[in-house]
Amino acid sequence: MADRQTRSPVREPRTPAQELLDELGPVTQFHDMSHMGAFGMPSGAMTEDMLSPVATASSPTRFGPLEKVHAFWFAGASCDGCSVAVTGASTPSLESLLLGAHPGLPRVVLHHPVLNVESGAHYLRPAEQAIAGELDAPYVVILEGSIMDELVANAAGGYWSSQGEEPWGPNGELRPVTATEWVARLAPNSAAMIAIGTCATWGGIPSAEGNPTGAMSLMDFLGKDYRSVLGVPVVNVPGCPPIGDNFNETVAAVLYFLQGFGPLPEFDELGRPAWLFGETVHRNCVRGAYYEEGSFAKEFGDPECLVEIGCWGPVVNCNITSRGAINHVGGCMNAGGACIGCTMPGFPDKFTPFYKRPPGSMASTTVSRMVGSVIRPLRKFSNNNLNREVRWDRQGATPSAFSREKSEPSALSHASHKFYDTLRRSSDTARNDADVWGKRDEAPSGGSPPHRA
Repeated sequence: MADRQTRSPVREPRTPAQELLDELGPVTQFHDMSHMGAFGMPSGAMTEDMLSPVATASSPTRFGPLEKVHAFWFAGASCDGCSVAVTGASTPSLESLLLGAHPGLPRVVLHHPVLNVESGAHYLRPAEQAIAGELDAPYVVILEGSIMDELVANAAGGYWSSQGEEPWGPNGELRPVTATEWVARLAPNSAAMIAIGTCATWGGIPSAEGNPTGAMSLMDFLGKDYRSVLGVPVVNVPGCPPIGDNFNETVAAVLYFLQGFGPLPEFDELGRPAWLFGETVHRNCVRGAYYEEGSFAKEFGDPECLVEIGCWGPVVNCNITSRGAINHVGGCMNAGGACIGCTMPGFPDKFTPFYKRPPGSMASTTVSRMVGSVIRPLRKFSNNNLNREVRWDRQGATPSAFSREKSEPSALSHASHKFYDTLRRSSDTARNDADVWGKRDEAPSGGSPPHRA
């Protein structure tokens, strides 16, 4: 017992975010705005000031305590494809979120390094206020791109990816502030942390084998125990790039939660919106029926299933085939491209080489071909029968010039379909024995039969 009381407690492992802050230390000094010019803006206006007069998230429409929520957008190791995807979204659109056009939602005050009009210290001021606890509304942090291990770069006297400068150097000197540092300092008091795109959600291409940056996901950086001030774990919307509508819809769902309209919507064990990533590509693929019938494309451009030329759709969680890329149009498999698994945590290392047949597909495609060799002829047989009016069966002729060279069904085919119809009608309790009103004998041309004396 005495040993248990005197023994040193086991120290919990530090997260990469905690290790970075331990290395850099706290900050208390910010830009002196009284010495800052307008940086080429005659009015000195901020994006928020320009949009506020036309925003519609007023008291009568928002139905909750929040009039606005700040959104700080940072870019780590990224290609900016996520930003492009979001600007193309329509349900809801970025513009409608910025203007608070959706009843019940607070307006989003976006701080984006590309989309905002202010620059320099003017742009960084809201982030400074958030760190100092002086911001006028709750905020969320959005990360695009991978978190890079700035401790490695810092040890060599450099950095990987910065966003602005702050007087946080020795004796208040200006020094570049990395996106990684901004995220680490803002995370503790954030209402929600949202990762957009596969680089931010899982590490993505920058974290592939052999990379020198130590790139990682937002979850890896903050650790498994991270919760926002409102108890929200890291929210992940993967994709390379993601579907813009997936991201904006998720943001709207989180905002409704922050507004107090209900519980947080359902997310899976990896923080993905369950209603968007609960199904595989294959289950909603426009080419899925070809897989079932054992018909596979031999080269790109063929209409059949793409599994044998490198499609990973049967094992990838994504809704691109049902939602489309932009405005519910397009998407990889819809446009003829094979799924390379870009929404998955194992991307890219576990999916290379791309456009090569996945080894695991051999068993399933072999079985599919065997079953399909029986199913396809049977379905074609039924299709031929269902492509005929009942009148044509009785007349024994199809009244179309396009079918003049096509032979009529054989006696065996006619008898087989009669048997099939008997099975189909055997459970139809609505049919009773009775004379059919208005029925008459018909000539093969469709008219009345010749008059008989």
